[in-house]
Amino acid sequence: QVQLVESGGGLVQAGGSLRLSCAASGIIFNAMGWYRQAPGKQRELVAAISSGGTTNFADSVKERFTISRDNAAKNTVYLQMNNLKPEDTAVYYCAAGANIATLRFGSWGQGTQVTVST
Repeated sequence: QVQLVESGGGLVQAGGSLRLSCAASGIIFNAMGWYRQAPGKQRELVAAISSGGTTNFADSVKERFTISRDNAAKNTVYLQMNNLKPEDTAVYYCAAGANIATLRFGSWGQGTQVTVST
């Protein structure tokens, strides 16, 4: 049974940093990443990474967020979020699948809340 377990969300002031982690069990996925959904908005891709190291970022987080994977196990993905802004406030969901392009059709975590205060 596939499971994605997220951790690391919380409350932070604007300009601060948080690191999200997501550990997958069951199988090793080629692509893993993070989506987020703010109240009243559609879920959007934040960042994704393939097992080969290819990455994809939303324009709004480039230069502020980085994504990485555990080199040994390949089944843990991290999202380092720096210089956080109030507009980054959302529920962040880990996703895993066959490739970055179809990540949204793969497996999902339960979500972790990130709140950035002014």
